[in-house]
Order: sequence, then C-alpha cells, then structure tokens
Amino acid sequence: MALTYGVVDIHVHIQPWAQLLPAVRARMESRPGHEELARLMHRPAAVLALMDRAGIERIGMINYVSPDLMGFTAEVNDFCAAIARQAPDRLVPFGSVHPRFAADPGGETERLHGIGIRALKVHPPHQLFAANAYRDDLPGLAEVYRKAEELGLPVMIHTGTSVFPGARNRFADPMPADDVAVDFPRLQLILAHAGRPLYMETAVFLARRHPNVHLDVSGIPPKRLLTYLPRLPEIADKVLWGTDWPDPGVPGMEENLAAFLALPLTEEVRRKILRDNAYRLFGW
Repeated sequence: MALTYGVVDIHVHIQPWAQLLPAVRARMESRPGHEELARLMHRPAAVLALMDRAGIERIGMINYVSPDLMGFTAEVNDFCAAIARQAPDRLVPFGSVHPRFAADPGGETERLHGIGIRALKVHPPHQLFAANAYRDDLPGLAEVYRKAEELGLPVMIHTGTSVFPGARNRFADPMPADDVAVDFPRLQLILAHAGRPLYMETAVFLARRHPNVHLDVSGIPPKRLLTYLPRLPEIADKVLWGTDWPDPGVPGMEENLAAFLALPLTEEVRRKILRDNAYRLFGW
C-alpha cells in the first residue's frame, strides 16, 4: 500500500557499537550483516538512504547511558547529537542522563538540550533503577524529569522485559511510570514497547489514565500487534510507530512497516500512529 505521507519511526537505535561490552556485542553480532550495521552507525548519509527506501521521513535515534550493563557512557549523547546535526529535519536525537553517573543530573539535562538533544531515554532494566526511583533513593532522577519538563523534552521510558545479558526485569513493569505522570504532569512520556510481552494491559491503562502518557509499539512483531493490543484502535491517539531496529528480532524498518500496513486498521488509525501523533507530541 503506497502512502501519501512520510512515516515517523520513533524508535531506532543509532549507537556507537565500539562501546558495547563483549556479551552485548556478541548478541548484536548474531544478526546477519552486523559488520555493515556497525559501520552504518557512523554514516548519516547511509541511514538516510535506508530511510528513503523504507518510506521513513524521520527517526527517533535512541541512545541511553548504561556503562555497567551495556557499555554506553555519557559520550553517546554527543555522538547522537553530532549525527543528528547532519540532517536535523529527519534525525531526532534521544539522549540520556544516568543519575548515578552524572554529578549534576539537572545541569546535564540542560546541557543536552543545548547541544540539540530533543528527547530523553530512561531504560530501567538496563540502567538498574525503577522509573520512580526518585521517590526512594535516587533524587537525581527527579532533577532529570523536572528539567525535561521545564525544557519541553519528552521522556521515553523502556517498559517490558529485556533479554540482554545482565538486564534486571524486576524493573520492567510500567506501573512506576504512574508516579512520574502524576508528579510531572506537563512532562510528555512515551512508554516504549507498550510493556511487551507481560505488561501490555498496564501500559494501556496508563495511556488511558494520563493525558501525558503515550505508547510506542516498537519491538512488537506487527503481525501480532492486535493480539498484544486488541484495543489499539481505541487508543490510536496515544500510540507512536516504532520498530526497535536493528535489534536482532526486527527484520527491518521497511519490512515492519509493510507488515503493519497489512493489518485491518482504518486509514485514520494508521495515519495517527505512523505520523500525526509524533508530529503533535514534538510540536512539528
């Protein structure tokens, strides 16, 4: 099905693979063509060409700081911002502030905004804290949320399980994001992966409860999307398209989009998810 508009894939990992810890690198290298993928991470023109072939207008470039589990240090922020400057109308850089590794979490959040970061990523199973840990033993996390709310930076929170080595899935439940939505009502939140595969109902509840909570459907095989989210048409105003490419389980941006377009959804629902909701959320 040919679309008359460009698609926003809000969840694509463009990251410096050289930083990956050995166990994590081994998982990424299980994907065919991993050598070319590693080079692609540093070639904006090649990324844009891939997007053009897939019919993707913009991507969210997902990065996050996780030196102890994934290997990514705070340098990923400057890496991501530099890549995005090559095509700022198409590459949307997501950065990260890890409160345990930042001396001034609020100040670092402001710095990231200043270098062009347009959204933040929080990854509880890989950063090893709950999304509401500021209510317990991580006050720096509240500084990140507070400054992001002030600056108008959306925050994406990973929800759902992870199979990466060392991931702690006790942090996978989306429910802690309920506190974040209550405590920071002007902060726009995106629950990545919609809680898949164990917490879909919780994620949908949060999206329906809070005006500032949205879902992305990345990492969910499109052919199973309506099985995981049978109420998808009802919450279409709160859902963003995403793929999680190049995770080894994702065939490609183009392939996932084609599979999504094969679902029995109305054109109105498709367009909201594929483009309009992201445009509204980011003020494009």
